[in-house]
Amino acid sequence: MPTFTLTIRQRFEAAHYLYAYRGKPEPVHGHTWTVELVLETDHLDDEGMGFDFVAARAALAELVARFDHRCLNEIPPFDSRTPTTEHIAMWFFDAMTAKLEHARVAAVTVWEGPDCSATYRP
Repeated sequence: MPTFTLTIRQRFEAAHYLYAYRGKPEPVHGHTWTVELVLETDHLDDEGMGFDFVAARAALAELVARFDHRCLNEIPPFDSRTPTTEHIAMWFFDAMTAKLEHARVAAVTVWEGPDCSATYRP
């Protein structure tokens, strides 16, 4: 059966630090983060869409807004969990899965700048 993959991206600016990088806290530093949401479907609606990009983008933008121009270490759950790119990807996956009840979230990739990323797929 054919599958359609839809991808939505959002960027935000935020600082973070790792709590025990090589045995000690890392200095606070910032990144231009990109969150890439991948949805999958094997069904198109009557209009020929697998999922409305506008709705998916709005849901992702709402989540991204809570981190934009902030220090991730000060925002739950990262005030008690190291804000690694991997943890951030998993958080966005879970949050988008809860927000988009009628969509199948296949993966979330979080880019920590243009060259490094982590992808979460359960």
